[in-house]
Amino acid sequence: MSSMSGSATESSLLPPRKRRTLRWTVIVLVLVAAGWFVSQRGDDATQQNLPLIATVQIGNIENTISAAGSIKPSLYVDVGAQVSGQLQKLHVEVGDKVEADQLLAEIDARTQVSRVEASRSALEALEAQVDSRQASLDLARANAQRQERLMLANATSQQDYDTAMANLANAQASVSQLAKQIAQSRSSLASEETELEYTRIYAPIKGTVVSIEMNEGRTLNANQSAPTILRVADLSTMTVETQISEADIGNLEVGMDIYFTTLSGGSRRWFGQLRQILPTPVIENNVVLYTGLFDVDNSDGTLLPEMTAQVFFITASARDVLTVPVAALTYTDVPPMGPGGAGPGAGPGSGAPTLRPPVTADAAVRPDRSSPAQGFPGAGPVGAPFATVPSRRPAIVRVVADDGTQQEREIVVGVTSRVAAEVISGLQAGERVVAGIIQADADAGAAASGQGFGPPRFGGFR
Repeated sequence: MSSMSGSATESSLLPPRKRRTLRWTVIVLVLVAAGWFVSQRGDDATQQNLPLIATVQIGNIENTISAAGSIKPSLYVDVGAQVSGQLQKLHVEVGDKVEADQLLAEIDARTQVSRVEASRSALEALEAQVDSRQASLDLARANAQRQERLMLANATSQQDYDTAMANLANAQASVSQLAKQIAQSRSSLASEETELEYTRIYAPIKGTVVSIEMNEGRTLNANQSAPTILRVADLSTMTVETQISEADIGNLEVGMDIYFTTLSGGSRRWFGQLRQILPTPVIENNVVLYTGLFDVDNSDGTLLPEMTAQVFFITASARDVLTVPVAALTYTDVPPMGPGGAGPGAGPGSGAPTLRPPVTADAAVRPDRSSPAQGFPGAGPVGAPFATVPSRRPAIVRVVADDGTQQEREIVVGVTSRVAAEVISGLQAGERVVAGIIQADADAGAAASGQGFGPPRFGGFR
């Protein structure tokens, strides 16, 4: 306090002119220091806003529509019981592989055996009457023939003749009735024998037992509906049921290439083609979803029923082509959105982009895409199908020379994904392009908060 008061006293003793000079000197020094600080901050900001350089390289591009799905057997049979009774024996377990007509289970057959024996005895009893009925028919036929001869000789009465004819007709009807009864008994016996066969349940197809619904000792009632005992499925070919949003349904068509991955399959891809889109939608939480079906070979048995599949519908793809990040492109065939503003794909400067003539089919030759992928992480087997949708758009990139200078160049772009685009013409492998601006101050803030370990963010051109 004493020193401060002393300094104030000394300054107050200065002449007014010197006090003004001292005040302006302090003000000038403060302004110079502030200017120097601002200039240093500007230099640091200029140094931090560096261009993000990307190298044009050969790679693979695919444009897909993703959806979730589940894996189900393409062919399965629910094996049930056609007769009532106690499930006496199961000859298989879940996971067993079975052949067609292999014995799977047995039902208590005592009731059916009794019915078969009763029907067989009734049939034998009827068959035993055949000789007696036939003998009666032969006797009636002989009496009728005798009465005919006597009637011709006027040696018998009309009543005796009529009685003989009636006995013959009755004997013939009795033999015919017995034949019908025998046929009916045989049909009943065949039905009872069939029911007896139903007590032994055989595999209808070759496949795998995927589930067992009934255990041994369970009483089955087949009077109203056939109870399901187990399910046999053919797992050599699986069907993927995927839920497709109504927003994506217009971009899909039957026969297009598809691949999917599973949670347990790692980077492996299974390929197929869209077989069918069911016309009846499924509405969940006011979201309309359509079911798409496609089949996939499962000869190695790695796919199991009810697995979750991440399905990708390939709308466009290219392999072993020149690629460049999408952030490096400025499309020139997109008109401005309105006065004083540029739409998507505007040029590097401000204002509307400069429109150029459309690219013709002879502008460049696209590389052959029929060859399989080589060294493509997660790629399927050699020769796996990939869709190809021709599309050509003009664009501008900023090419970085060896001396660090930048120059705009017109290129032709083909298949485009969310992160990369195919270069049809205008660039060569190894050239460098500007793919955005690295904002180091934002990255430093993210690093300070523990979130700076991700890939660099692509900024727009300024």
